[in-house]
Amino acid sequence: MSIEAVRAYLVPLGLADRVKEFSTSSATVELAAQAAGVIPARIAKSLSFKVEGRPVLIVAAGDAKVDNRKFKDFFHTKATMLTPDEAVELLGHAVGGVCPFALKEGVDVYLDVSMQRFETVLPAAGSSNSCVELTCGELEKAACGFRGWGDFCKAWQETETQ
Repeated sequence: MSIEAVRAYLVPLGLADRVKEFSTSSATVELAAQAAGVIPARIAKSLSFKVEGRPVLIVAAGDAKVDNRKFKDFFHTKATMLTPDEAVELLGHAVGGVCPFALKEGVDVYLDVSMQRFETVLPAAGSSNSCVELTCGELEKAACGFRGWGDFCKAWQETETQ
């Protein structure tokens, strides 16, 4: 998939015009924050896991880290991240552009509460040089396979919200 697929996916939701494409890489939280001109915490990073053979995406604030205990308590299994090849195969997006939009069927998407402290967050938009700015409500409505909000992360409570 690609930025074009994400734009097409966002059209019926009225959000396609919010996609930003950069001349530089936005493949990491730090690079995306620099490109978008925001603090890293506002970057909504998509973390991809395998749970009982199924792909699961957790979208969290850029300053949050998955808490293995919380993950195991919720999913009843150890957190095992997808490899770059598995991400393309199971999600339809390459690492650096993984996002909760225009995903392949069968992907469960969860949003982490770490993002709720911001008016808007910026997830990737299907490529390693793009993002889309959304409110948490818009992100919830736009996410493919949305299964709910959860508390999966740690370390973000100490970060300033600028």
